[in-house]
Parts: sequence; C-alpha cells; structure tokens
Amino acid sequence: MSMQPKGPEEIPVETVRVARAAFPRGSLAVRVRDELGPLFTDEEFADLFPVRGKPAWSPGRLMLVSVLQFVEGLTDRQAAEAVRARIDWKYALGLELGDPGFDFSVLSEFRDRLVEAEAGRRVLDGILTAAREKGLLKAAGRARTDSTHVLSAARELCWLEMVAETLRSALNALAQAAPEWLVETAEPDWFRHYATRAEDSRFPKARAKRDQVGARIGRDGTRLLEAVVSPGVPEELRALDEVEILRQMWVQHFHLIEGEVRRRDPKDRPPGATRLVTPYDREARGSVKRDTVWDGYKVHVTETCEPDAPNLITNMATTVATTPDNVMSEEIHTGLAARECLPGEHWVDAGYPTAAQVVAARTGHGVDLQGPMAANTAASAGGPYGQDAFHIDWDEEQVTCPNGVTSTQWHHRHSQQGLPVIRVRFNPADCRPCPHLRECVNSPKAQRRELNLRHRDEHEAVHRARTEQQTDAWKDRYKIRAGVEGTISQGVGRCGLRRSRYRGLAKTCLQHQLTGAAINLARIDAHLTDTPRAHTRTSHFARLRPADQTIDGAKKTQAPN
Repeated sequence: MSMQPKGPEEIPVETVRVARAAFPRGSLAVRVRDELGPLFTDEEFADLFPVRGKPAWSPGRLMLVSVLQFVEGLTDRQAAEAVRARIDWKYALGLELGDPGFDFSVLSEFRDRLVEAEAGRRVLDGILTAAREKGLLKAAGRARTDSTHVLSAARELCWLEMVAETLRSALNALAQAAPEWLVETAEPDWFRHYATRAEDSRFPKARAKRDQVGARIGRDGTRLLEAVVSPGVPEELRALDEVEILRQMWVQHFHLIEGEVRRRDPKDRPPGATRLVTPYDREARGSVKRDTVWDGYKVHVTETCEPDAPNLITNMATTVATTPDNVMSEEIHTGLAARECLPGEHWVDAGYPTAAQVVAARTGHGVDLQGPMAANTAASAGGPYGQDAFHIDWDEEQVTCPNGVTSTQWHHRHSQQGLPVIRVRFNPADCRPCPHLRECVNSPKAQRRELNLRHRDEHEAVHRARTEQQTDAWKDRYKIRAGVEGTISQGVGRCGLRRSRYRGLAKTCLQHQLTGAAINLARIDAHLTDTPRAHTRTSHFARLRPADQTIDGAKKTQAPN
C-alpha cells in the first residue's frame, strides 16, 4: 500500500448536522474533535508507507481509531465496526456518513508498521502536543512515577508443558519448511506425543512418572537438534526462530551427563534475565515482586500532578519483567526531555532512587528526584562509631574518627556491584590501642577501621535526602506520589494495562503508548466537562476499622488526585 498525504479535512456538513442532533450534549469523541481538533495528520506517518502502490486508508485517522479503541476497550473488529456504524466516531474522524470504513485487519497491519519503524511514541506525542496547545500541560511542575507488572499474552505453562510445547513448535516450523526431511528424521513416537498441544495431554501425577516424561522430551529434543545441525542439512533450517528457541530452551533446562540427557538442577540454570519462560513469547521473562509472581513485562507510568490541570500521562516505559526500578530514572527522564515534559520535582517510591540516580537527575536534567532513600543497612551504620560519626575532609582526602584519629589511606576502588567507591583505612597502630576498637569494627579479629564511601556528590546527596526525609514537612509532600496508584488502577480497568494484548516487547510497548494516550483523552474529556475526580472507594465494613489497625496483605492506594 502507498499513501498520498492529506491535510486535515473539514467535517462534512451532513455529518455535523446528524452528530449534533444525535449527541446534543456531545460525547467523548465529539468533544475531542471540537476542543483538540485533528490530533494526527497523515504527514506524521508518511515514512511508514511506500510512495507507490495501492492507496492506504488515512494513517492519521487510523491512529485516532487506535486511541479511541483503547479508550473504550474494543477489539479490532469492534473498532472497525464503530468506524462504520457510529456517528460520533465519524464526526471525530471527519468522515462522510456513508463511508464504509475499512476491514478490521488494517488495524493490525498499521500496528506492525508502527512497530517496525519504532514509531509507537508518536501516538502519545500527538495527544501531549494537543494538550500543550490547549494549555492543559505545563512544564517544570511536578510528576510522579510507579511501575506495575504486565502478564505476557502467552499463557503461563508448567515445566512439562513448556518443554513439550517448545519441541512441538519447532517440529511444526520444520514440517512447514522441510516436510520431506522431517518425515525421514522423525521418530515414530513423535507423532503420538507432539502432534497435538501439550495442554491436550494428561501428564502423570506421580513425581517419578513426570520425571520420566520430562526425560523423554529432553531426549527427543536433543535428537532433533542433533539432526538439524548434522552435515548436509540446509542452513535455513537452523536459522528458523522456533529451532533457535528450542536450542536456547534445551541449553537452559537440559545437559548431557555421561552421554545421557538429564534435567538441570534449578541452581544450574541461567539467571531470570536470560531465561525463556515460553516458546511463544521470546522476550517475556519471569519475575517476582513481593507477593506477585508473573511471566511477562513491566511498565513504568509517569504522570503530571498539578492541582489546576488534568493529570496527564507524559511517559510510558516498558521493559522486561526482570529490569529493576532503580535503573529506570535516567531512561524516564530522557523520554520526558524528548517530549519537553521534564518536571521540576519527580516523586517516586523507594524502588527508584539511588545515590547515582539522584545526582544524575539533578546534574543531567535539572530534576529533583524525590523518594524514600534506602537506609544504610551496614552493621557499622549506626551507634557512636557509625559512619555518620566520622568527619570527612574531601579536599584533604582524610577521615577523622570520633576519637580524633586521622585515616592514612584513601583509594578509589569498585564495590562488589561494580560501583565506584572510596576505600578509607586507618593505621592499625592507631586502632589497636583504642579501647573502643571492638565497638568500632565488625570483625572480632579486625585490627583497624575501614570505611567505604560514595563519591562526594553522591555521599552528600544521600546524607541530605535521609535527613530531609525524617521531617514531617517532607512526609506531607510525599503524599502526592500515592495518586499514581489510582492511575495504574484506571489503566487496568479501562485498558487492561496488566495484560499484554500482543506478543513481544515492541508490541507490548506500543500497547502501553496507546494506553497512555487513551487515558489522557479520557482525562481531558473529564476536565472539559468538569467531571470531579473519583475518591478512593472504601467498603462499608472497612470504614468501621479502628484507625490503628491495618488490613493484612493490603497495599495502600489512592485515587488519581
């Protein structure tokens, strides 16, 4: 398909007349068009289509359809039907009443083009640009961020299902690519074991018999891999994605011991960041956060939080499930900077701020990253001889202990985690005679005190943050962060935020960009209609709970204030 870009068109007169009659009070789609105008133009997506070929449906309109689809939680078929049948959607899209729309498969093809061109950010950019022009988005204010888990589109599999489905997937791919070769290679029992889905099989309940089934699958998969890499086999068979997934899965779960295929011990498997969890979503990973265990991804939601404007989502960052929160601040701030949405204050929970992240946010982006700084858990952190009791002279590169003894060594090293630190040591001749030596050191045999310090800017940032966070004023300011929990709840309820619609990180990322855009449209519409923000819902019985009691396992949330 090709595209001939068209500028924004006026809404047909008859469409306007019928829409005004049918929606005298308006609807979200009608108000969005009236207040924000055409949100997307064809020129923005010209690079997604070739110059020649069959004319494509307007990509600017397809983008708006995709956002409205997420606003209302519709499937592709339902969204295509809404374009064809709903008057308010025709009004928002600027279509004639008799326009037949498009086949539902066009939406999937359009998403594929967005993913291939890495153009998913444009959908949220378009909404934010319109909001800024309307005066609804302010720069250098406050923002808040939190993350939540996202389940993969592929269902969770038990171990036997996972390895059996991985082998079956590879067999199906080889059967399509080289059927004659596979007929000659396949063992007779393979057709009985792997012709149908693993979920259709009844695996034995006894542990010993289940181990036997797992060993048989391991042998069959190893036999297939050996056949694929044997001399004379076409190179393209080894390059099949399903065969490569089979190879990776077998390396992770099986090994050869004296010529026999055996299952690896859990401690002998690779870390979660590289371990496959399903053959049908290669980028999904398994992770654990407190009591939540899931296979899939993680999304970080950032929104504004100003009292006189709607809270708009300014960034959606999607990662694999194993990516920790404490490495995401730089990526989030870079994304916000690209949209000119950097806040002056950025409020996060305890998972995000580290000394390095706080300093990088301030020096690199001018952002004051605010969140509970992790306490110093070292055994020598507190007490009369804790690290805070030592005086540090950064200019002279010396440290003085509470008893007036000065350090003799100051070296730049790296911690066990690879982070740059300063290692300070005192002279054993000064420490051994000290009557407080055993109180000062951790080891019963240590002969001198040693300190590991962060670099000066990080050390001072942590000290300043921990001191400030003990004040009631800071604790009162920190309450603003809780509102992002309500935003995540809204995303889950309206757009299915915690379940990926598609397979793969790139498409899941696009889904979250569309989710952010959809929530923004809903919030802009609520702002235009003066709809009050929702309050946190509490059951009648919960209201009777005494103030000094907590609910077991409950996580404190707040409506998106």
